[in-house]
Amino acid sequence: MCRAVKVLCVATDEDALIRLRRASVGAEWELVPGAVDLRGALDQLDVERPHALVVFGPFAELVALAAERFPGIRIITDRDTPGASAVAASLEDVRGLLAEQPRPGGPVR
Repeated sequence: MCRAVKVLCVATDEDALIRLRRASVGAEWELVPGAVDLRGALDQLDVERPHALVVFGPFAELVALAAERFPGIRIITDRDTPGASAVAASLEDVRGLLAEQPRPGGPVR
C-alpha cells in the first residue's frame, strides 16, 4: 500500500504561509499544518515526520537542523541554504520540485 508524501511548509508570517501552502498543494501529497517560526516548525517535524520541507524565508538554522536530524527529507528553499535539496526561484516552482519527491514505501502503521 502506498502512503501519501507529507509536506511541511514554513514561512515568515501567516499570509506568506497561506501563499506557500497554496503554491505547494497537490493531489499526490498531504500538507501538514505549517509553521511561521523555528519552534513551531521543529515541533511539526517531530510530530508529523514529513517527507518534504518547503521553507521560504531566513530559516537557515531550521534547514540545517532538519537536514541533520532527518537525512532523507527533501528540503526546498527560496534561497541557497546549506542542507537544502533544491532552490525554488519562485512560488510557481514549488509544485514541480515537490513532484520530484519519491513516494514513501513500506507498510502503513
